[in-house]
Amino acid sequence: MKATIERATLLKCLSHVQSVVERRNTIPILSNVLIEAAADGTVRVMATDLDLQVVESLGAVSVESPGAITVSAHLLFDIARKLPDGSQVSLETADNRMAVKAGRSRFSLPTLPRDDFPVIVEGDLPTSFELPAATLAQLIDRTRFAISTEETRYYLNGIFLHVTDDELKAAATDGHRLARFTIKRPDGSEGMPDVIVPRKCVAELRKLLEEALDANVLIDLSASKIRFTLGGENGVVLTSKLIDGTFPDYSRVIPTGNDKLLRLDPKSFWQGVDRVATIATEKTRAVKMALDNDRVTLSVTSPDNGTASEEVPADYKSAGFEIGFNATYLKDILGQIDGDTVELHLADAGAPTLIRQDDKSPALYVLMPMRV
Repeated sequence: MKATIERATLLKCLSHVQSVVERRNTIPILSNVLIEAAADGTVRVMATDLDLQVVESLGAVSVESPGAITVSAHLLFDIARKLPDGSQVSLETADNRMAVKAGRSRFSLPTLPRDDFPVIVEGDLPTSFELPAATLAQLIDRTRFAISTEETRYYLNGIFLHVTDDELKAAATDGHRLARFTIKRPDGSEGMPDVIVPRKCVAELRKLLEEALDANVLIDLSASKIRFTLGGENGVVLTSKLIDGTFPDYSRVIPTGNDKLLRLDPKSFWQGVDRVATIATEKTRAVKMALDNDRVTLSVTSPDNGTASEEVPADYKSAGFEIGFNATYLKDILGQIDGDTVELHLADAGAPTLIRQDDKSPALYVLMPMRV
């Protein structure tokens, strides 16, 4: 194989695919990227960790002799990163080595044969629909912070996607908080199976979306696999296995009868929580909220670091009471609110609280209180 690729094109492509590759691998070939050069001047670059696979196609490449080989993903990426801007990078293989040349630089890297490279077999993906990349990015941003990191509850380690009669819903929870985002059901998603998209796939997809926010993303899925296609022919295809488990019926924890409404400015509320939480320790991450007529007093008491309190103006007309929340979880949710007001629908100090921008907002959050 021999091909010459402009450095910026190669670097951009490798930055997409190499982040799928795990730094530590027991199977050597999983540290490599597969590079396939075709006679028609296209080059495909592929990486996988056996659960997630990313393939990027590059057009308008000078291919002198077609072929395919695998080479260390991180090494090639680091080399491309350090080469001078605008240089032409020549990749040539012979005798289990790949020669990388650019300007006066010469590298010779060990390779492994392409036949050993594992490929995820997609099988049939019967459900197919498109979403604007900006909508998909928003769906991820509004939910992924609530994905559980507890490996024992593996079925919570991703974003749950499911359709109702006229809506597509995305949800994530770690048992302490729930995030849900709702959009109009896209054409083609009728009858789609309920799926849980793993955390790593969500993270890689979000990175790829950043460069394609004005385009559409094609989503194909079955009950066990999902594929995202960004950018058409010379684009990126991300394929992932789905989490094999049952996501809990989260609708049961969304409170419907919370009668105390608190309205505040999310930015000043976030800053107030952030300031008083400065003295909180790992053991006392709780921030106490004392609700009174048109004001909230935030306070934290730490046996080691003393006390802090701050008053935040608010719109509140119900009976006064006190409730505690994990400061980090509360800030995570407030950070997702774009507007000038946020609504907290409360019941009492022991009941889950519903948080949203307003009743028309596609995003909805539920936060469990803490004892303070």
